[in-house]
Amino acid sequence: MLNLFRAVLVWLAVLSAPAFADRAFMVDADWLAAEMRNPKLVVLEVRYHPHRYHTVGHIPGAVQVQRFKDLGDNNGRSIMLFPDRDTFQATLRKWGINNDSTIVLYDDSRSALTARVAYLLALYGFDMSRVKILDGGTQEWMGFNELTREVPQVKHGKVTLKPADASMFVEWPQVYEDVLSRRDPNVVLVDARPADMYTGKVVRHAVQGGHIPGALNVVSLDATDGNSQKWFGEEELAAFYKDVPKDKTVYVYCHDGFRMSLGWLQMKSLGYKDVRVLDGGWGVWDRAFTLPVVQGDAPYDDEFAL
Repeated sequence: MLNLFRAVLVWLAVLSAPAFADRAFMVDADWLAAEMRNPKLVVLEVRYHPHRYHTVGHIPGAVQVQRFKDLGDNNGRSIMLFPDRDTFQATLRKWGINNDSTIVLYDDSRSALTARVAYLLALYGFDMSRVKILDGGTQEWMGFNELTREVPQVKHGKVTLKPADASMFVEWPQVYEDVLSRRDPNVVLVDARPADMYTGKVVRHAVQGGHIPGALNVVSLDATDGNSQKWFGEEELAAFYKDVPKDKTVYVYCHDGFRMSLGWLQMKSLGYKDVRVLDGGWGVWDRAFTLPVVQGDAPYDDEFAL
């Protein structure tokens, strides 16, 4: 009887887990157009340049998300540390979100910006079966639909978030311990930034060039189509992550929280079980100055290689 009870608990846990692997979170413009009259629908737009929400236009009814101000810790040593639960909850309520809202996210950046919102929603326990991403973003919508400059009137929501899920993130001391010091064979570190930033050839949005010792470079944006703004198919996407074992714990980071969130979402869609993002990303490691940095295209240089 006890074994049966445990089996039921496991089954319920599976049912309640976020459905990432089947890409059920991805929708197209036709799906969104058909849902526009749904009173529980909340559409959120995250523009790379937020002024375009007002000057170029947005999907009718879409609420603006400002990628830095709304999605990071404005008072921390890095602006893209996670906002705390109460702050993010207040932001969601300002956007009109309730516990039973259906949230559709879109951006103009190949899902990297929406992935950050999705990650934070998952981090704080929102029901992810209610969260959708418009594959192709603004590009997808504008194929057969118009934008508007009319700013919607939003009634404050009453969503209640949970404490942050500690299994979804990692802080820099743990990265240092697991990857650099102990060389834990069950942990893989992934740098989701462009290759020229990983190698240190280009220094942008940072003080230093290079990467955290031990990091593999898997450029999450490269696993999307630059023209259509859509994700590649599952097989092509999996090829990008072929060097990242599914049976390991994966730590992923980028400069500011967006590309690593996209990497997190891509890996979860491929069936990776344990993927954790580095709180604050390169912005925290880079600005410490005393933490080790590797330049070049190999995970370790001569100084850190065994």
